[in-house]
Amino acid sequence: MSESSRTAVADVDGDRAALVAAASDLFYAHGIQAVGMDAVRAEAGVPLKRVYRAFRSKDDLVEATLRTRDADLTGSVRRFLAGRTQDSPAGRLLAVFDWMHDWFAEDAFRGCAFLNAFGELGDDAAHVAGPVRDHKRAFRALIRELVGELGLDDVESEALAERVYILANGALVTAPVTGSPATALEAREVARVLIEAATHMPTAAPHGRP
Repeated sequence: MSESSRTAVADVDGDRAALVAAASDLFYAHGIQAVGMDAVRAEAGVPLKRVYRAFRSKDDLVEATLRTRDADLTGSVRRFLAGRTQDSPAGRLLAVFDWMHDWFAEDAFRGCAFLNAFGELGDDAAHVAGPVRDHKRAFRALIRELVGELGLDDVESEALAERVYILANGALVTAPVTGSPATALEAREVARVLIEAATHMPTAAPHGRP
């Protein structure tokens, strides 16, 4: 590849990153349909003639923002769990709700971007429905992975994982309405009761929290 070709590729990659970052913030704050490409272009500082070189359509940009947000959130929760290696298996599972509490406390928190997008555009929008389902499948897989550390049999493990997964998503829906990060701690307490019922063992109290 020539030097000019490498420069062109780098320019497109840079434009894509800038547009995704700008669009992700704007879509999350205002909704996908309310934000036009001109607003994204202005926020990203990318010239109009280069916008559609980076993304053929707004739909492509929407999908890219969701895929990027999925990678960011998955990386965030896994880094958080990596710092909890000394916890018991039950503590690591409950730590997901501690991570959610920290997320809910952020000033920019507006709920789950994936649920927001799906609620806004619905199942018919493949560029939204696909990334949303992939993200939720990945989150369910993470919960199953953590539940698997508890040593339950397959039936009990699957049942507990599904309940904790639904509980976590319920907290995601509820927190923007309550406006309180404590929603995550309430969900954590319910998860603790579910874990104790499944394992017949008491679990430790949250680290530094009631």
